[in-house]
Amino acid sequence: MAAPLLSSQPKRSIENNVLSFVRSGAAESLSAQEILTWSVKNLAPRIALSCSFGAPEGLALLDMMHRIDPASRVFVLDTGRLPQETYDLIDRVRDRYDKRVEVVFPRPEAVRAMVSERGLNPFYESVESRQRCCDVRKVEPVNRYLAEADLDAWVTGLRRDQNVTRSETPKLELDAAHGGIIKVNPIADWTRDQVMEYVEANAVPTNRLHAAGYPSVGCAPCSRAVQPGDDPRSGRWWWESADTRECGLHVDAEDQGSGI
Repeated sequence: MAAPLLSSQPKRSIENNVLSFVRSGAAESLSAQEILTWSVKNLAPRIALSCSFGAPEGLALLDMMHRIDPASRVFVLDTGRLPQETYDLIDRVRDRYDKRVEVVFPRPEAVRAMVSERGLNPFYESVESRQRCCDVRKVEPVNRYLAEADLDAWVTGLRRDQNVTRSETPKLELDAAHGGIIKVNPIADWTRDQVMEYVEANAVPTNRLHAAGYPSVGCAPCSRAVQPGDDPRSGRWWWESADTRECGLHVDAEDQGSGI
C-alpha cells in the first residue's frame, strides 16, 4: 500500500506573493542559481534540499545552496540498504561544508513486517513488490519528514531528461502529494553534461561509485554499473521497463495511490 496523501492545499504560512510567483510559471526563464536565490530569500529557513548522495545533481545543488546561505538545510534518506560509499560521502560533505545533514530513517516496525512477510530481497520478484519496498524504505519516511520538519518548500535534483516519467518537471510547483508545500526543481532543464561541468568546475565531492560506472546510486541491491554511453538511469531497477523506474517520491498526487 502506498503512503497516504497529505493535504493538497498550499500551506498557510506561505505568503500569497510567493504562491503567485510559483503559479505564474515565471521561474522557467530563470537560471538554477536565480531560482535558488529566490527560494532561499523567500522561504528560508523553512526550505531543505533532498540529497540522495548517490547522484551528482544533489551535490551540485548542495554546493549552490551553501554558497547562497551556509545555513541552508539538507536531508538524506537512509533506507538501510545504502552502499558504504554513500555513507562515506555524507561524512565528507559534513567536513567539507561544516554542515549538519539531517538523516531520515524508515520505521523499523514497517521494515520488520515487510521482511517477515516477503524476505530480504522481494524487489526482484515483481514491480509491485519493489514498489512496496520503496514505499516502506523511502516514500513513507520522506512523507513523514516533510510533514514534521515544518517546511514550506523542498529542493530536488530532478531533471527532465533523466527519465520519461520526469519529462514535464517544472522548475517550481505546488506539491500536492506533500501537503501543498513548494517543490523547487532548479536544474530541471539541465543536461547531465551541465551537471558534471558544475561539479568539476567547483570541485564538488561526489560518490566514489560514479568512477566505477555507477552514474546513479540508490540502494545497493537496486543499483549497478552501466556501460559508457548508456542511459544513466538504466542502472537503477534495470530488470523493469523504463516507465516504472520510479520509487514513488516524485509522482503526481493522482498517481500516488498506485505506488508508482
